Amino acid sequence: MPVRHPVFLKRLAFPGTESLATLYGLESITRALLATVMPLEALRLLGDAQGVSQFFFGVSIVSLLAGLSIPWLIGRTARRIVYTGAFLFLALAPLLLAQDDPGVFLLGMTCRAVAVAASTICLSLYIMDFIGRQDFSRFEPTRLFYSAGAWCFGPFLGVYLGTVVHHWAPYVLSTVCALSALGYFWFLRMREDPAVSTARGAAPSPLRHVRRYFSQPRLSLAWVLSTGRNIWWVVFFIYAPIYAVQSGLGEVAGGAIVSVGTGFLFLMPLLGRLVRYWGVRSVFALGFAFAGFLTLTIVFVWEVPLLAAMVLISAAFGMIGVDATGNVLFMLAVRKRERAAMTAVYSTFRDVADITPPAAFSILLRFYELPIVFVLSGGAMLCLSALSLKIHPRIGRARAGLKGTAPVIGSDATA
Repeated sequence: MPVRHPVFLKRLAFPGTESLATLYGLESITRALLATVMPLEALRLLGDAQGVSQFFFGVSIVSLLAGLSIPWLIGRTARRIVYTGAFLFLALAPLLLAQDDPGVFLLGMTCRAVAVAASTICLSLYIMDFIGRQDFSRFEPTRLFYSAGAWCFGPFLGVYLGTVVHHWAPYVLSTVCALSALGYFWFLRMREDPAVSTARGAAPSPLRHVRRYFSQPRLSLAWVLSTGRNIWWVVFFIYAPIYAVQSGLGEVAGGAIVSVGTGFLFLMPLLGRLVRYWGVRSVFALGFAFAGFLTLTIVFVWEVPLLAAMVLISAAFGMIGVDATGNVLFMLAVRKRERAAMTAVYSTFRDVADITPPAAFSILLRFYELPIVFVLSGGAMLCLSALSLKIHPRIGRARAGLKGTAPVIGSDATA
């Protein structure tokens, strides 16, 4: 008799919400396993937080330049080729990072950063090809929920495997996951939207893309808020483990702090409902304010490491709320024929966020102690909370999508 497969399994075989979210989840496992391992290994190789900041700063510069060149590369080859190359770099990077040599370690970090830039741009384009505009506010929480397990257990698991099992264990596992993601991508056999592929040659200059992007207020606001959001996460992933080591909690505790903080991703379905009913503006403003206030509070409990760790983990909840909106602001504002070029510019928010904290703190940590990191980060989040009030209040609300139309984006003046 014929076997009836669950509808969910059928959906995994075709490009759509479940398959794209699964692909993102597999990529997240690859990255999450080394998210805490890398700053701790850099701290071991270099000896202090300032040196770690300089290391991450140099890698982020390369990643930024690579990200801006991705549209040109897609235009000269094909998106699936670039995406494949990104996964191959993600598979190679852990093997380089495992080497006990600062130069090779730096090369591994660079490979990983370039791969993340390329994979992020390609996946964003596939999402806009296969997910309807009215479904963006529903898809983004789903995508992040699929990665919840990776970011909840990965940072701790990577440190634990490297400390208890074998130094190579997290690196090999990360490589296996990257190759698995690549295999699943080719299984899906996704094709590009013709309207996007035919527009590749419209704006050959990366600087022209940048000028065009920031001439549109809605896109500019999406970039600034996404950059600020990622800056907080960069501080969390780099300096929370360093604080754990310097305060005496230890490396495994540092991995646990990151894992528990990102574990709030499991609340994405609930937070997604809040986004659809409250709107993106309310969630952004409250999330930034909550995270900013608690990040500042860490300074006052600095001498009590366990309490400081709990406060830092609680601050992560506010940023997870902001993450529930994902890239909705950008996806609703970008024009279809400009997707490839504008996505490349928008994706630089990750690179700029990766650059900003290491660049600033590589200088400031010469004159101040580690608490300055959390003082400035908390203050920046409070400023972004105020800036979030410029978002149109109806973006992402369910009642805007229930009528069969896309949520209101707002005018250039208000959004």
